[in-house]
Amino acid sequence: MSLLGVDVGTTGCKAAAFSEQEGHLLASAYEEYDVKRLRPGWAELDAVEVWSKVKQVIGAVAASTGSDPVTALAVSSLGEATVPVTGDRKVLGRSILHFDARGEEYLEGLGNALEDEHLYRINGNTLGNHYGLTKLRWIKEHQPDLYEQAHKFLLWGSFISFMLGAQPVVDYSLANRTLLFDMDQEAWSDEILERAGLDRAKLPETAPSGSAIGTVAAHIAAELGLPSGVSIITGAHDQCANAVGCGVIEEGSAVYGMGTFICITPVFCERREPKLMIERGLNTEHHAAPGRYVSFIYNQGGSLVKWFRDTFAAAERQQAEESGRDVYADLIAEIPEGPSGIVGLPHLAATGPPSFISDSCGVIAGLRLETSRGEILKGIIEGSTFYLKECVESLAPTGIEITDFRAVGGGSKSDAWVQTCADIFGRPFVRPAITEAGTLGAAIIAGVGSGVFPSFEAGVASLVHLERTFEPDPRQHAGYERSFEKYTQLWPLMGAYLRDLASMHR
Repeated sequence: MSLLGVDVGTTGCKAAAFSEQEGHLLASAYEEYDVKRLRPGWAELDAVEVWSKVKQVIGAVAASTGSDPVTALAVSSLGEATVPVTGDRKVLGRSILHFDARGEEYLEGLGNALEDEHLYRINGNTLGNHYGLTKLRWIKEHQPDLYEQAHKFLLWGSFISFMLGAQPVVDYSLANRTLLFDMDQEAWSDEILERAGLDRAKLPETAPSGSAIGTVAAHIAAELGLPSGVSIITGAHDQCANAVGCGVIEEGSAVYGMGTFICITPVFCERREPKLMIERGLNTEHHAAPGRYVSFIYNQGGSLVKWFRDTFAAAERQQAEESGRDVYADLIAEIPEGPSGIVGLPHLAATGPPSFISDSCGVIAGLRLETSRGEILKGIIEGSTFYLKECVESLAPTGIEITDFRAVGGGSKSDAWVQTCADIFGRPFVRPAITEAGTLGAAIIAGVGSGVFPSFEAGVASLVHLERTFEPDPRQHAGYERSFEKYTQLWPLMGAYLRDLASMHR
């Protein structure tokens, strides 16, 4: 018997089946799709196309499980975006993504009605246009026929489950990404819905992650090659499923996701004082595991490494692709041991907490004629890690503690990169055997909801296996502390430069 995890992202979807007993990966599949940009500032997913791709990956996995047929599944997905559907499971329109500009016009009015600290006490977030609230408001005002015709607006995890045959139900972590969810009441907030001018009836029911919400419809099961009666379980927001999949369910541990975004996801058991969290740009969200919360600290560190690859190693990239090699491994092999001597400000793209700066720019300081390409890459990696270290060191007043990190995602495959992180933070980094943890996390959630595991703790103990612990090197840590001090002096200088530049163009 096996458990199926499905992970739906912004540009691709995955499915993977794991054996119930040992967590062996039995089969996996991946498909990509494109973000649709019909007008400047717009960003959408074609829900019909994505649903088709999801069926493809599920079907491919189902065909490969052999004597271990799937008994239950759950979906991990991107947050914020919703899909309009009819009661008989037809898609009515595309899904507006979080970085779509539509909805910005409502922020001022909503801000006057919902003060940040008050909103945070209800929802665990402050107002922003990247959440579902403003997108739904835009649809209601600009596409009233679509709004009226829609039976429900479903977040992606609930949409895929609904199309498979489940009831229209969303888990708490995804519901939180709309700004419309009351965390303490664990239900949609009547106050926020009223102030937003939105209808409760247009939203799905809510339930904890790991709740049984139906079975795969007979005709869908036949189409995908699944056995009859496969249980559908409420999944989680992708970051929460990722945490489950690498065993981060207890207070004190944190995910260190090394993908396009470098995202730290700490776990804690009690909600923190809103003012302290808001000052640090930190959200609060239900974890998939009951009685726990998470927050997100992130930057686009993975994008910076990709930029380096495309800018400094375009020829090597082409050669590596032609020969089937991993060009990232080749480039990481060039980085020196220990501090690079380069000080990098990782603001080439919009930043995350605490300031969420969208119009900054990066710095690479300390270059000399003898500086190597590997030293520049090391400086970029150090800079993005210093950014996160500074955020983590600001956590003390909130009471959130991180004693160890679990490294997952594409970047975690590099021993040198993970060791650098451990040396900079001065804390151990643990790499699980399966570093693409989203689908495994969804599979564990499916196992909990279907009764295969009596608890999240039991599911993690059965299926999450750790490969290696990277202990910090005290000597290297001391060197990085000196580099970190230089880093912390760089941003104030850059901020002053940007202010002067802005004043020149007024």
